[in-house]
Amino acid sequence: MTKYVYSFGDGFAEGKVDMKNLLGGKGANLAEMCSLGLPVPPGFTITTEVCTGYYANGKALPKGLDTEVKKALAAVEKAVGCTFGDAKNPLLVSVRSGARASMPGMMDTVLNLGLNDITVEGLAAKTGNPRFAYDSYRRFIQMYSDVVLGVDHYHFEEELEAIKLNKAYELDTQLNADDLKLLVEKYKNKVTDELRNRFPNGTVEQSTFPQDVHIQLWGAINAVFDSWMNARAITYRRLHDIPEGWGTAVNVQSMVFGNMGDDCATGVAFTRNPSTGDKAFYGEFLVNAQGEDVVAGIRTPQPLTIAGKATSGADLLSMEEVMPGVYGDLVKIYQKLEHHYRDMQDIEFTVQNRKLWMLQTRSGKRTAAASIKIAVDMVAEKLISKEVAIGRVDPAALDQLLHPTLDPNAKKTVLARGLPASPGAACGIVVFSADVAEERAHHKEKVILVRIETSPEDIHGMHAAQGILTARGGMTSHAAVVARGMGKPCVSGAGEVKIDYAAKTFKAGNQTVKEGDFVTINGSSGEVFLGEVPTIQPQLSGDFAMLMGWADELRTLKIRTNAETPLDATTARKFGAEGIGLCRTEHMFFDVDRITPMREMIVSDTPEKRKLALAKLLPMQRKDFADIFRIMTGLPVTIRLLDPPLHEFLPHGEAEIKEVAKAAGVTVEYVKARAHALHESNPMLGHRGCRLGVTYPEIYEMQARAIFEAASEVIKATKEKVIPEIMIPLVMNEKELEMMKRVVDETAAAVARETSVKVDYLVGTMIELPRAALRAGDIARHAEFFSFGTNDLTQTTLGLSRDDAASFIEIYKQKGVLESDPFVTIDTQGVGELIEIAAERGRKSRPDIKLGICGEHGGDPASIHFCQKAGLNYVSCSPYRVPVARLAAAQAAIKAKTAKAEAA
Repeated sequence: MTKYVYSFGDGFAEGKVDMKNLLGGKGANLAEMCSLGLPVPPGFTITTEVCTGYYANGKALPKGLDTEVKKALAAVEKAVGCTFGDAKNPLLVSVRSGARASMPGMMDTVLNLGLNDITVEGLAAKTGNPRFAYDSYRRFIQMYSDVVLGVDHYHFEEELEAIKLNKAYELDTQLNADDLKLLVEKYKNKVTDELRNRFPNGTVEQSTFPQDVHIQLWGAINAVFDSWMNARAITYRRLHDIPEGWGTAVNVQSMVFGNMGDDCATGVAFTRNPSTGDKAFYGEFLVNAQGEDVVAGIRTPQPLTIAGKATSGADLLSMEEVMPGVYGDLVKIYQKLEHHYRDMQDIEFTVQNRKLWMLQTRSGKRTAAASIKIAVDMVAEKLISKEVAIGRVDPAALDQLLHPTLDPNAKKTVLARGLPASPGAACGIVVFSADVAEERAHHKEKVILVRIETSPEDIHGMHAAQGILTARGGMTSHAAVVARGMGKPCVSGAGEVKIDYAAKTFKAGNQTVKEGDFVTINGSSGEVFLGEVPTIQPQLSGDFAMLMGWADELRTLKIRTNAETPLDATTARKFGAEGIGLCRTEHMFFDVDRITPMREMIVSDTPEKRKLALAKLLPMQRKDFADIFRIMTGLPVTIRLLDPPLHEFLPHGEAEIKEVAKAAGVTVEYVKARAHALHESNPMLGHRGCRLGVTYPEIYEMQARAIFEAASEVIKATKEKVIPEIMIPLVMNEKELEMMKRVVDETAAAVARETSVKVDYLVGTMIELPRAALRAGDIARHAEFFSFGTNDLTQTTLGLSRDDAASFIEIYKQKGVLESDPFVTIDTQGVGELIEIAAERGRKSRPDIKLGICGEHGGDPASIHFCQKAGLNYVSCSPYRVPVARLAAAQAAIKAKTAKAEAA
């Protein structure tokens, strides 16, 4: 019989940490903390399997679940000495989500469940604190109505603000018990009004706030399962590649209260600094508050430590000062948790009457810089191995470290200051809504999302923005946590920023900034600047070099770069590239001093005339290759001969057409006629790649001569080894490659005779057509290497245009037709199988053939894992992706080694 419910509490737990797939991350960690003897309020977890069944069966819960929940609830009642729904001694519970992967704020939560008009009086009498009881009740009504009944929270905020205005209160904490009783009645009336509008013929039960606590419980459980498919959760899963089929668990836990008075508190903490990685306890708390108050940014939180006051942005007492005994207990617990999990932990806690309770622990989200520092430090502390450290750093997150930061010497106009919530610098136009951020980013505009505070509904806009600025909220607010997870710069709690959503402006001091104006934020310092501020290249830490060194020790895949300029080649080599895997020679022809002779060559109607034009290009190409060979001495440089169709180089304007006609000694009409003749209906599948070399061999002869003359020149000048690898693009059969290899070999021999320098070189091909992959055994007889052009191989295999498919790829992903964008991550079942077939057949013909990929997939971590599995020799990617690929390749090698050991 399937078990749906797992209980925990008071040193007892039916689950454990390695049951995350079944219990979700929150449930598994609550169980583990109980097993460690930590103070955890008793509760139970409804498994993720119930969620997947819920959706598979038309949102029906399984039979027998109610019996298991009833039994587990009775165990909680026994443990805490309270009874759910009892008039004098009521048990209150929280109902929270808990997916396998952390999804902070994306799904729904209900706190203080179990309160009604009767139990609230019992809670007031039992605690002797009517204010606390009614404060909890009004919070519950607002949260439950929003999450379960669909009555938007702003209705309740309006009622709250009206009472505060009437009483001249500034803070919620100034409301007394009578104020809160009145507020509860207003809240319930608001619920009735909204539900009657929605269900005009509904029963009394359908149009009033539910008083039956069991109805409340099942309403909340269903709502949490429903929230797995809300818009923000779907967006978050898409951004973080979390499968829809995982589902969420539901955690029902007895309430502990941080809002009973000044000896109570709630807080969020990290066992190390999530922005910098420094080994320092870091976090915030609020006295007389509940958990949502800390992350919602409604009140300014206080620092945990005396040391933390320096960065808190306010002169507030720390927990270390206010509650030294409780703080000491918290320190012991966080140290125990970090040592047990061997990772930086993100913990939530509540203090009730000076007793500490742990509500959650999980591996904390952190910036890329913090991730690297924590991993390297923990190896030094002998907490983890180098292999584990490498696995702890997300390769894709390294982009945060590799791009420019603000120039400290640039002139800046400071608008405001807030908290340095997520490091890095970003500049863009100001927008005030997530929808506008997404829309304008779609039109290639860089935007800064400016909000009073963000909420989970803003996730799509936060993703689209370059950075986030909020007027309220602390270092652990929603904006801060989500921005750090995304690698986005964020400044939070900028109190000087006064936002007017209606006018689409914000004021900071005497300055008014309108939507569309440029601002720059520095998430490392918390500063906000007017206009655009120049940037400088980043300085990578010693920890970064250490981690990359470990990665290089462990990986087996070589990492090359795609580069055709000296700047790109130099940048890539600085980042650890082991050669060039793709030098696109066509990019070299578009410079202003080269395009005219290139066009002259194209419009020429005889081989002799083409050779005259090509002779003008030869010294230019030779210099290009010589510059790259000097930078890459001792490393292989794969040069792809001309690939795009010739019409792409031809002019369209009258002035340019006249210039080409004059240079070629032909009429304007002839140039136009030639352009018309070269036009193709589908140039991607037309006269391009090696087909140019077959029809106009003089083009490839010139390029080969430029390569070998440049190599000879550099070898003579430097006495260093130069390793050119000449790649013939778009072959579909062995005959094409055989013909083009003959051109290259004859040219190499001629240059060797002329220069008396022998250049060692390879000739290979780009496998980018399905037929080439299938006939790889034949083609390998003439190819010393294969470089898989995964961009075009994806297009020709799937029948998708990379440029045009963007309009519907997201729909395909949402409907489950595709798991991921095949132009971002290799389609392993289609394109991947062709690569594996080509590799196998190629090696059968030529056992020592070199295999690599040079499409955009070369910098994608998931694709790199496939390349490791397929047994390729190298991947090639853009310069700034080289460190990403190095780390991903190490992780792939570790995974392969582990799998092999487990299989043995």
